[in-house]
Order: sequence, then structure tokens, then C-alpha cells
Amino acid sequence: MKKQIKLLAGMSVLVAFSSCTRNAITGRSQLNLVPESEVQSMAFSQYKEFLSTNKVISPASNRDAEMVKHVGNRLISAITNYYTEKGMSNELSGYNWEINLVNDKQVNAWCMPGGKIVVYSGLLAYTRNEDALAIVMGHEITHALAKHGNERMSQGLLQQMGGVALSVATANKPAETQSLFQTAYGVGTNVGIMLPFSRKNEFEADKFGLMFAALAGYNPREAIPFWKRMADAGSGNKPPEFLSTHPSDEARIERLQAMMDETVKNYYHPSGKTMSKNWY
Repeated sequence: MKKQIKLLAGMSVLVAFSSCTRNAITGRSQLNLVPESEVQSMAFSQYKEFLSTNKVISPASNRDAEMVKHVGNRLISAITNYYTEKGMSNELSGYNWEINLVNDKQVNAWCMPGGKIVVYSGLLAYTRNEDALAIVMGHEITHALAKHGNERMSQGLLQQMGGVALSVATANKPAETQSLFQTAYGVGTNVGIMLPFSRKNEFEADKFGLMFAALAGYNPREAIPFWKRMADAGSGNKPPEFLSTHPSDEARIERLQAMMDETVKNYYHPSGKTMSKNWY
């Protein structure tokens, strides 16, 4: 029995080692058991289901939704240009960007693999302006581009199913695989909550999200007051859902302040294309 356990452990280590890839944007080696095309396929299915069960606010008749789409499109343009300039356009293969504001009091936002972005209306009371919203959306988009959800799902496959291929896991244990995906990405979950991102994931999302917002012409300095507002909100008895997966603390704010001058100097070129500075 002990030999079998050691053998399984050894196989898991071998699978993990052989499945590590270097992420194009972060340069970090990460566990990647799931092909991006398969993750995107699952994401599109989950995204479609989410939209069918939530109230999407039309930008044609709502100014907040119009602003969310406006900010998202500027970020997408900046990201596409950045990847093109770096010779990494192939990394955006399969991305079919969509941006939606949903009518929900939760303070939350996310971006799925393949560029499916959702902002919850409850978040807008905390962002308060386009610059802060761009910080949040850039942060969430970075999680997708850096394949953080894929990394977490791969860890789940390794821990719970011995590192089997996603296709095998889906065929043999569809319910468990669905649950793994929902736990990793946290979209439309009724079976649990989203796993917190690691500190390393959060650092990468902060760093590149700040850069993308600056490249899109938004003031990265707005990250500091935004996260301070979130920290204040998290000090109550019922903190926003956003904070369960995106910890707001002094260390984060200090880290953002430390990278602020360099980000402003190297990437921030105001475009003056904001629709309105303040919403509330």
C-alpha cells in the first residue's frame, strides 16, 4: 500500500513538472495541465449561462453600462497594441472580447479566459470614476491573461484527480470537473465560493493591471484611493464579496505605491478621452 502511495505521489510530481509552462507576460513558470482552448470553451459555456440568469444592463439605455464598455474597450485596445508590439499577438488567440455590466449589488468584477468581462453594478459606488474602474478591470483582465484561473484549476486536477487530462476528467467525473472550474473561476457559482488568488497571482494582477490602465490613458494613481475605500469597506461586519478573493490590506497599498512612480513615468500618457470623471 505504501509503495502504491509513493508511486502515485511520484507520478503526480512528474506530471506537475512536465506540465509547467512559462507565461508570456509574467515570465513565470506555472502549472498548466489544461490547454487554453479547452479552458476558453468551458469559459464561453459558463459565461453564456451566467448572462442568461443575470440581468445585463444595456449600454444603449444606461450611462453606467456605456461607461463600463467605454473603459473596457480602451483597455482592450491598449492590451492588443502592447501584445502586438511585444510580438505576442498569438497569446490572444481565441480571445473574443465582451464587456457587460450586470444589475447586482455585489461589489465584484471578473474576466474569464477568452476575454469575457463582467462588472457588477455594486462595484461602481466604490470605483467612483473611470480611472479607478480601469484599475479594477485591468487587474481582472490580467488574471485571465496570466492564466491564473488555469493555474488554480490545474492545481485542483493534480490534487483531486491525480493530474489527469481535462478531457478524461470531464468524461469520467463531469460533476467534479464542473465544480473545479466554478471554484477556480467563480462565475455563477451556486456550489461554493471562488478560491482566493495567491499573493504571487495578486502581485502580478496589480502590476500589469496598473500598467494596462496607464497604457489606456487612465491615471494609475487612482489605485491608491480605490483600495483604501475597499479596505474601509472590508473593515465592517459584511465586507464586499470582491475582498474574499482580492485581499485589500496595507501591504497591497504599499506595494502599489512602490511601483507607482515607475508606472506613471513609463506608461501613463493621458488621452483626455474619458466620458465623465465622476459618477457619484
